[in-house]
Amino acid sequence: MVAEAAAWLLRPRDVVEPVQVDESAYFPKEEIARARDYASGQRLLLVGSLVAEGAVLVLLATGRPAATRRVLERLGARPVLGGVAAAAGLSVVIAVATVPFGIAAHERSVDVGLSTQSLGGWAVDWMKGSAIAAILAGLVGTVALGLMRRFGGRWWIPGSVGVVLGAAVITWLAPVVLAPLFNKFDPLEPGQPRDDVIELADRAGVDVGEVYRVDASRRTTAINAYVNGLGPSKRVVLYDTLIDDLDRGERRSVIAHELGHVEGKDIRRGLLFVAIATPLGLIFATSLARAVARPGAEPGAPTFLPAFALAIAVTSFAIGVAGNQLSRAVEARADTYSLELTDDPRGLIELQQQLAERNIADPDPPGFYSFLFRTHPPAVERIGTALAWERGERP
Repeated sequence: MVAEAAAWLLRPRDVVEPVQVDESAYFPKEEIARARDYASGQRLLLVGSLVAEGAVLVLLATGRPAATRRVLERLGARPVLGGVAAAAGLSVVIAVATVPFGIAAHERSVDVGLSTQSLGGWAVDWMKGSAIAAILAGLVGTVALGLMRRFGGRWWIPGSVGVVLGAAVITWLAPVVLAPLFNKFDPLEPGQPRDDVIELADRAGVDVGEVYRVDASRRTTAINAYVNGLGPSKRVVLYDTLIDDLDRGERRSVIAHELGHVEGKDIRRGLLFVAIATPLGLIFATSLARAVARPGAEPGAPTFLPAFALAIAVTSFAIGVAGNQLSRAVEARADTYSLELTDDPRGLIELQQQLAERNIADPDPPGFYSFLFRTHPPAVERIGTALAWERGERP
């Protein structure tokens, strides 16, 4: 309820209300069928991965298998190092348990021509990502257990501060430390794409930081762009596929959309959502962990960690549903801002058609799935926003 209230409080209001759109008027029937066939399979794999992760956490939280329980008990002899080992090991176990679903999703992407990466290349990225996740889990897990031992039932107070500060640090460092481990980022050379960014940014009166081209084509044929970073690491990143394959009107719509995120301070908005939702989230997760943990697994001990990880997973999923509602509203506002900056609704419509075709995206996915998982409005809704603008409707 707190997360829902935070999403409502922080959601932007200056958004054009989309009109109803018939998907068949903008997307060929065979393209819709292909996208739905692909998306339905990927959704099943996502659900399967979540179920596998939940099953592993439930087993470990209830003290099974016995060998794992004994390992966690021995790790309790050295609380700090034991906490690091337990949290990192738990992260690795979950990664291994869900890897079959990741492989299947990757192979399906290859089959439809969306992924250009070999299975070996995917495996290298998976190992990098799993190693980073294990390191972060080890750090976060041992800090959480240490705060439980030090502050008892009030550990959520410093814990909440740590979560918000950690989220800010990751947002700041990820573009310059983590992202380069997976892709090559080059500053955009002077020319039309960069000139369009600078011209639109000047018109909007926003500081975009640096503008980068990323070699996304080494993995995918999809087109995309994003804004990330804080302070000196703030940047606009354009996929090389977007730069090479879209026409100028479509590119300007993307650029203006991303500038909308900068102008709207949406990264800070997301951090504020985390700050509001985290305190009660940690209180709830701790209470849930106490309820499901096996007897003798006390907060602050490595034996408590599987139950706490299960509780955090449940809590994060619930908060994430509200967070996705906020994200969809933020993306809709960025579309409105793009229209304000370019006054080119046709460019936005053509962009959505290109995105759906190239990314093999269902233009109108099931509402329940969208409510739970989607961070962006569906293509038909975004086209509806452009049509509303074309008819003269304004926020």
